[in-house]
Amino acid sequence: MPEAGKPESVRLAVAQTPVRHDPRDGEALRESGREVRALMREASTQGARIVHFPEGAICFPGKLVMSVNGPDAVGPADWDRCQWAVLQSELAAIAALARELRLWTVIPSVHRLTGPNRPHNSLYVISDRGGVVTRYDERLLSKTKVSYMYSPGVSPVTFDVDGVRFGCLLGMEIHYPELFAEYEKLDVDCVLFSTSGTSGNTAVQAQGHAAVNSYWVSLSVPTQHSATAPSGIIAPNGDWLARCPADDSPSVAVVNLDDSSEAAAEAVTYARPWRREARTGLYTEHQVIDPRSEDRTAAF
Repeated sequence: MPEAGKPESVRLAVAQTPVRHDPRDGEALRESGREVRALMREASTQGARIVHFPEGAICFPGKLVMSVNGPDAVGPADWDRCQWAVLQSELAAIAALARELRLWTVIPSVHRLTGPNRPHNSLYVISDRGGVVTRYDERLLSKTKVSYMYSPGVSPVTFDVDGVRFGCLLGMEIHYPELFAEYEKLDVDCVLFSTSGTSGNTAVQAQGHAAVNSYWVSLSVPTQHSATAPSGIIAPNGDWLARCPADDSPSVAVVNLDDSSEAAAEAVTYARPWRREARTGLYTEHQVIDPRSEDRTAAF
């Protein structure tokens, strides 16, 4: 492992793809799989070591599509409607290509559990050998997701590629700074955040999390939202390093995660270690007992 606060370098690609909402449509699932694999090849051509996809890259099942009370009312999801065999076949093809390209691939998907348990909303981490090395399950779900569709996850997940440590978040978890702070404590160098939808401040929040925690953040979103918040990678000081086109096109943006830029180096080398030190209680020895300190109404 590299020295704390001094990650090695790895080349990361972030993708944006069209998101489809009907898991009953086997051909739509296959088309999504083909698009994912095309972008994997593009990322590999650009020298990426790891590629990161948005929530729903294969399918983001719609709440009304899945509802037993649908199509006009939200209700419990009927997961028997999902073309599980097709979904698993596409994921297997993605894993096979990851092995062929020697490309780590982070791909969101529904993870089936034993009935009658609802599935997880997950991120699979597929290594460059084509095997699933870990899986992140969304923990802080939306009200609809947790009420009608998914079982929540229970823990953070990290994994290392070439000495760089990654953490995973998903769905609407951009709104929970404690999850990003948790990954800072786990020594991650980059958080991979996948979502199927963005609000006006999603990109700004992602920049804030990167700057506050002094690590990289990869934001992967559907092409449908690229006009307002295209996929991109944020440096540890909160600046965008690269972004996909804002034109609804499937694409990847690729950067090296290292501290070669002055801004990134300052955030990684100085800001993050100092914040950690500041939280250890170092101020206690500098505190004083003084009447003018204790009297909150003391005159100027």
